[in-house]
Amino acid sequence: MPEDPDAAGSPATWVVATAGHVDHGKSSLILRLTGMDPDRLEEEKLRGLTIALGYAWCTLPSGREVGFVDVPGHERFVRTMLAGVGPVRLVIFVVAADEGWKPQSEEHLDIVDVLGVDGVVIALTKSDLVSPHRLALAQEEIRGHVGGTTLEGAPIVACSSRTGDGLDDLVTALDAMLATAPEPERDARSRQHVDRVFTIKGSGTVVTGTLTGGPIAVGEEVELLPSGARSRVRTLQTHHRDVGVVLPVSRVAANLAGVSRGGIERGEVVTHPDAWRPTDVFECRVRTVRSLGRPLTARGAFKFHAGSAERDARIRIYGATSVARDGAFARIRLAEPLVLDVGDRFVLRESGRRETVGGGVVLDVDPPRRPGSDAAERLSRRERAERGEVPALLVRERGAIGVADVRLLTGLSPLAIAGATRSSGWWIADHLRDEAARATQRHLEAFHADQPLALGQELPQLRADVMRSLRAAGAPNDEDLAGAVIDALVQEGRLAREGTSVRLSSHVAETATAEQTRLLDAIRDGEPTPPSVSELQAAGFERGLIDALVRSGELVRIAPDLVLSAGLVQRAEAIVRAAGERGVTVSAIREGLGTSRRYAVPLMEHLDRTGVTRRSGDLRFARRP
Repeated sequence: MPEDPDAAGSPATWVVATAGHVDHGKSSLILRLTGMDPDRLEEEKLRGLTIALGYAWCTLPSGREVGFVDVPGHERFVRTMLAGVGPVRLVIFVVAADEGWKPQSEEHLDIVDVLGVDGVVIALTKSDLVSPHRLALAQEEIRGHVGGTTLEGAPIVACSSRTGDGLDDLVTALDAMLATAPEPERDARSRQHVDRVFTIKGSGTVVTGTLTGGPIAVGEEVELLPSGARSRVRTLQTHHRDVGVVLPVSRVAANLAGVSRGGIERGEVVTHPDAWRPTDVFECRVRTVRSLGRPLTARGAFKFHAGSAERDARIRIYGATSVARDGAFARIRLAEPLVLDVGDRFVLRESGRRETVGGGVVLDVDPPRRPGSDAAERLSRRERAERGEVPALLVRERGAIGVADVRLLTGLSPLAIAGATRSSGWWIADHLRDEAARATQRHLEAFHADQPLALGQELPQLRADVMRSLRAAGAPNDEDLAGAVIDALVQEGRLAREGTSVRLSSHVAETATAEQTRLLDAIRDGEPTPPSVSELQAAGFERGLIDALVRSGELVRIAPDLVLSAGLVQRAEAIVRAAGERGVTVSAIREGLGTSRRYAVPLMEHLDRTGVTRRSGDLRFARRP
């Protein structure tokens, strides 16, 4: 892939974003530090104004490689600024000594404050344009403005991009920031936050952005979300170097096969397939920016910014009409889905006034349809939880959740979850499993008392009964969950399963009575053309006795007025399976059993209904057992 001037980063790269008022020297500072002009557009050079995101990089004296994302400072380009700074946790905050604190300084501080930072250096630029006394006053002014924010206590370094004064001190401060910053997460789900898409002749579509979470490698299949397009990574480039694997956090240019430029927008993420589930509604802790001079209510329309994405949004504040000073829990609904993770930081801007009003942290990316009266307690637990505790919270909140859903919603695939049992693709809370076990115990006790001859209850009916008890307990309405609960109780030895019937482990079917034996003999003696139910009743056998033997599995009802012994039905199954791919006709079954069409036709229809056979025209084929 040809060199791309926007590709920055490397497998051992740190990424730092700029912030600050327009024309305070952000781009000039990056140019002086790296020798690269981040303003790549001709219009930017003519106007002396950063419009789009710019990128540059250098190696610090420590050997650390650092990439810079240079963002616009003008108020008209705040949305572009947010796309650049959103995925980045390290910042150079720039204030010009000759102009001091300005409106966009305050808004950029608000943005950086609600996004949170892992490290920040404040560059007091254009120091050569003011006297030492004015420089000291500017430093004190900055300390006053950043007090009480995430920038409080950050080093302030006076410097001049024109003369070079103070740049060595700035580089030292940057090195110190990187030395103390937390190591980026590198074994989680990968997300390349796309902030630019373009086409290179002979190479195709290229996306650039900041990579977080986990690595991406050449040759891998990737997915673009939320669009869902699939692609393959042809090449990866960082710092004008082709690399095989890129680790976070890095600036990355990825050449993607099989996708067009027109199908990709800023705000999408490049990731591995089936790793994320995009969402358009989530719950969060939201707080106002400190410069907001009025209450933040749910009225009006908002712009939501996270990563490099922007969406129209509506807010529902829990338990209040406005956001209190210390924040509030809220539900945010987006006009279109995007990829969010628990712990992601975001910014809110009011659409009408084009003003940054708040921000916060994502707590639940797949909340319940209704918040419930316990919403505050539930979200408080999530707010206090460590990352590894989120799967347990999910199981606790829902009672049960699919193993695949845990991975999609948390990025984790735990081998064990405290207070939960794993069974047949589900994590089931112990309290829910125990409640279902008690309900199943009561149900099967009643079944065995009513049908003492039956080996057990047929699995489909038991699954439906267990599902009713699970729904009553607030569990997800999914029949697979009922099957998973039954499987768990079988594994624990509380239930026993024999074929398609399930019984209490302690249950032993009663021995058949003389009347039952006489009925079975009458049917078996008459096979392969046994008497009908009407004929059996005429011979003195009660309907209830016939029904009891059907429930026990000794007899099989193939039609309302026809029953056969289980042995004859098994012979029919054997004939079908022996035919293999040739299949069998009704005539073949009739001849093989020595019976008539009166019995052969409903018998085959019974095998179709019960899933033993599959019909194709006049032929039946055995399904896999």
